[in-house]
Amino acid sequence: MSSRYLIFEDGTIFVGDGFGSPAVTFGEVVFNTSMTGYQEIITNQIYDNQIVTFTQPNIGSYGIQRNIYESIEPTIKGVIVRSLSNVATDNVRRMTLDRYLKQMNIPGITNVDTRAITHKLRNADHPLKGSIVPVPDDHAFDQLHATVLTNQQVAQVSTPKAYPNPGVGLSVVVVDFGLKNGILRELSRRKCNVTVLPYDATAEDIMRLDPDGVVLSSGPGDPHFVKSSVLQMIQEVQQHVPLFAIGLGHELFGLANGAQVTALPVEHHGMNHPLHEIITDHVVYATQGEGYTIDPNSVDRSKLFVTYRDMIDNSIQGLRHRRYPAFSVQFFPDGAPGPDETDGLFDEFVDTMKRKEERR
Repeated sequence: MSSRYLIFEDGTIFVGDGFGSPAVTFGEVVFNTSMTGYQEIITNQIYDNQIVTFTQPNIGSYGIQRNIYESIEPTIKGVIVRSLSNVATDNVRRMTLDRYLKQMNIPGITNVDTRAITHKLRNADHPLKGSIVPVPDDHAFDQLHATVLTNQQVAQVSTPKAYPNPGVGLSVVVVDFGLKNGILRELSRRKCNVTVLPYDATAEDIMRLDPDGVVLSSGPGDPHFVKSSVLQMIQEVQQHVPLFAIGLGHELFGLANGAQVTALPVEHHGMNHPLHEIITDHVVYATQGEGYTIDPNSVDRSKLFVTYRDMIDNSIQGLRHRRYPAFSVQFFPDGAPGPDETDGLFDEFVDTMKRKEERR
């Protein structure tokens, strides 16, 4: 391994060893506290434009597996780990993390103090831009300061064309804002016949397919930079068919119904986050990946009510519409990686579609 450097826009430098692609990369640096599931995290589209620091000390102790990708072409900007286990448990069917990142042209840095990096990110109270470079000279810092990260992440990662994920059951349209394959897996387990549409699909595009229900997928970035026509689509579709919104979809669902969305001072990325399910008074655990949250003071109680709250910071983690069969969650009910305690929300969505179908 050759020496590589993680530099921050404030001048901080961390020295380590490079792995994966030797390319120079720029992105917003975040940390993820998950103990397992590094492959699902790296391939999750929510990390578009971001460099992820893993707080779990050892990463790569099992090889890349062919059946747990959350996207085929990951858009993560870089990977930071304390200790890299460059092994594969089955050299025929699995590859090492180092080899995978080389194939995907994603830079990585290891043998750095990830605890110090995490403390730095926690104490900053705002996103920090960083870069992985071969030499931490003035030119590298000039490039970092001059780099402007796009705010059009959804347009970058969404599918450009519709495609099917066939099943024999209820018909579901998934609007792709940066789709996580775990959503498709859960719908497939329930035999749903799925059609995935681009993020800018109109209500007319959706209703032309005569769906039994619509899912708004998770995705990256600030929801305020998504086209306003998306909010108009949500306002129209929720009146006609059951709607289930996840992650960024949840934030857009809130915006479409009059709520406001604000940036978190420190992003939430990890599994086993304790959530309070309000209607049952139960505590459940789920995987989170969020940089934004619904402002509780902005929720119109005549339209929406809160279904889940984070037990650490009391942020809103779920909403439900009072008039329409539409609901949303900020967390990932499909896990991947993480607990499956909340995957029953997909069953609830299917049951809602069946009841709607029976009333036709």
